Amino acid sequence: MEYRILGRTGIKVSAIGIGGEGFEKKSYEDCQAIIDCAFKEGINFIDIYNSNPEVRNNVGKALRKYPRRSFVIEGHLCSTWDDGQYRRTRNFDETVNSFEDLLTRMQLDYVDVGMIHYVDEQKDFDTIFAGEIIKYANELKEKGLIKAIGISNP
Repeated sequence: MEYRILGRTGIKVSAIGIGGEGFEKKSYEDCQAIIDCAFKEGINFIDIYNSNPEVRNNVGKALRKYPRRSFVIEGHLCSTWDDGQYRRTRNFDETVNSFEDLLTRMQLDYVDVGMIHYVDEQKDFDTIFAGEIIKYANELKEKGLIKAIGISNP
């Protein structure tokens, strides 16, 4: 497997990663098989944008058999689970609750990358960087709950 340093973070990631949607509607056993296969092939980067509680539980449980330093988790800020559906949010309380849920369900002490999810318009950018969300992300980084902050866009 080829590895790269992720931007200026110093975090070493596999050139191929796993996206959270691949775990959707999969049993725990299927999630474990995906994780085991990925690790066998040297894939260490897992993007959990998915706010589905079942996905978070299953992937977290599957990762527990591996040392924490052996994988890189990208966990998203500003995505939430609402009535059985993923939803992007800019609501501060929803963002905090969803991130805390991610750490709890996946049984993680930290995520490597706290990705501010789906910033696709100037208004979004301005809302995030002039408001509570970027302050929260920076606080999480200061506390060591995220190692690096990122932004995703379509």
